[in-house]
Amino acid sequence: MPTETPPHHDDWQRTRWRSELRRKLLDWFSTHARELPWRSDPTPYHVWVSEIMLQQTQVATVLPYYQRWMESFPTIAELAAAEESELMRHWEGLGYYRRVRSMHAAAKKIMADHDGRFPLDYDQVLALPGVGRYTAGAVLSISSDAKLPVLEGNTQRVYSRWIALRASPTENAGNKLLWEFATRMLPRRGSGQFNQAAMELGALVCLPKQPKCDQCPVQNHCRAAELQLQSEIPGKIKRIKYEDRTEFALILSRRSRGTTQYLARPLPDGGRWAGLWDFPRCTHATTESVDAAADWLSDQLGAKIAPGVRLQTLRHAVTKFRISLHVHQASFASAAGVAKRKPPEPWQWVSLDQIRTLPLSVTGRKIAKFLVDDPQPILPLR
Repeated sequence: MPTETPPHHDDWQRTRWRSELRRKLLDWFSTHARELPWRSDPTPYHVWVSEIMLQQTQVATVLPYYQRWMESFPTIAELAAAEESELMRHWEGLGYYRRVRSMHAAAKKIMADHDGRFPLDYDQVLALPGVGRYTAGAVLSISSDAKLPVLEGNTQRVYSRWIALRASPTENAGNKLLWEFATRMLPRRGSGQFNQAAMELGALVCLPKQPKCDQCPVQNHCRAAELQLQSEIPGKIKRIKYEDRTEFALILSRRSRGTTQYLARPLPDGGRWAGLWDFPRCTHATTESVDAAADWLSDQLGAKIAPGVRLQTLRHAVTKFRISLHVHQASFASAAGVAKRKPPEPWQWVSLDQIRTLPLSVTGRKIAKFLVDDPQPILPLR
């Protein structure tokens, strides 16, 4: 198979071909579109929040987050005024936490520069933190019917198959051609409906593997289907190569006024999960052993920490790392008053009731659940 873009099929250059495809796709969408809350009330704010949440996340996962978000932050003003920790708590589990911090910054900019109204000018939307060409096009076309193309995971795949683009859609030449195609496909009116229909086709029918071509309303317009190249198109997309990594979390506890408390901290800016809370673990470098992790925590607290038994192991992937997280009990090597001393900032002693209200990473929440469900292995210092 060629590794570079061959002369592309010129059907899409013809007005009639584009018109017929649009008509069939929109007819299909009118009966097969999923009922989604941001579609029933497509204000710029609603569409913006949904598009940010949907980045690298499935619709089924996003729905409960979106509903909770709108209950707590129904307007841009309330989003801008919210505490970052509260936003993080609502986002917990969606991952890619930079998205929510960018949304917060964008909401503040909208309040300052646009009187709290989401801008409808393309360049002004692009100037918002965390907004790129795709998001700006999606928000403005869906909410205001601006004639702007949308190229994201689903439409990238759909359009690649329609024109039999054999090169990678993420490389410069292929990506440029797809943006050109996406722009040429837009109708004079109803660009938002067309963009949503194309995205919906990719989500429900034109799947990455085993596409449901027999259910596709535009199969006769698809060059990849004609050439039987559905399994080869889109071309190779660069995948993340994960590195194996071992980390350790150390669970320190104490008793205070009849309540068990655990040592935790908000994670610093610039690092992984910035703004979330976590139990003691080193996230900026690998630790070779639990003893090395205890030495790191000893330096953090200014007191010698002794590692204890392993309580559980959690496996997860973050950015380019595939991590095995070993969760160990730990204690102060000398218990004489050390556990009762106020820890250095930003470390704090927190109860499980307090932990429930803090924004945690997915693994941090799993550790908290373990402590709630099976607290017996943790022997708090008295």
